[in-house]
Amino acid sequence: MTLQQLKYVIEVAHCGSINEAAKRLFITQPSLSNAVHQLETEMDISIFVRSNRGITPSPEGMEFLGYARQVVEQCNLLEEHYLHHRSAKRQFSVSTQHYSFAVSAFIALIRHQGLTTYDCTISETRTYEIIQDVRYLRSEVGILYRNPFNAKVLNKLFLENDLDFHPLFKATPHVFLSAQNKLASRPFLTLEDLEELPYLSYEQGEYNSFHFSEEILSTMTHQKNIYVNDRATLFNCLIGLDGYTISTGVLSAELNADIVAVPLRVDESMTVGWIAHKNLSLSHLASCYLEELKDALEKEHPPE
Repeated sequence: MTLQQLKYVIEVAHCGSINEAAKRLFITQPSLSNAVHQLETEMDISIFVRSNRGITPSPEGMEFLGYARQVVEQCNLLEEHYLHHRSAKRQFSVSTQHYSFAVSAFIALIRHQGLTTYDCTISETRTYEIIQDVRYLRSEVGILYRNPFNAKVLNKLFLENDLDFHPLFKATPHVFLSAQNKLASRPFLTLEDLEELPYLSYEQGEYNSFHFSEEILSTMTHQKNIYVNDRATLFNCLIGLDGYTISTGVLSAELNADIVAVPLRVDESMTVGWIAHKNLSLSHLASCYLEELKDALEKEHPPE
């Protein structure tokens, strides 16, 4: 097994295609195929499953790739430090549902670590894609919520993909509204109060089931529905159309000054937490991010 072979299989997994990976690596397709085959033979595993639709990691291949990424990253750090005599470029990725506190923690991480070089990614994305990102180690950490309604489906996916769920906080549903909305000053709201307002939710793509919905009470029907893909669009629609969405109640006063959270009077709750691969240790930056996350939540805790 060589470091070059590990880099090859990581690139193949990233591209999902031997041909595309060969182009990016500037080698021939037969050479790449042969290198992958030799590694699989030496390790006595099938790293990839090949089909007419392309090439994807096998279950044992996913675990192997997790270790391979760690080895390659550590080698890169050694080369940066000793061969090039400069600070190693640090890497960290997180995938999250659309939570401002996750962004606040990411900003604090970059500010407080004093890094001179880094490659860091935060992806606000769909629920199923968060799970897939962590499963395939495109992200070290994923942030999403679990409640009695979706727990059976999510727990099954966590188990199948060797992921652990770690609770961060428990929240009751809150209505996010424009600060100018006539309902914004209420001490609490009921579902009846919201019947005439446009309801905004995050579109979940191919996996658009109730169990993957980012909003609690996902089985409810609404007279007016608007589906969006990003938080900025959702907040703009809250303000421009006097719409609403239902979430945790955690808001960043710095990032979302024009939005308020009003408690929703329903007998429901949700637990927001983070997921990670159970077989791998977190990097230093990932551990620091989780600490920043806790600090952000202390500052932006849902109103009682």
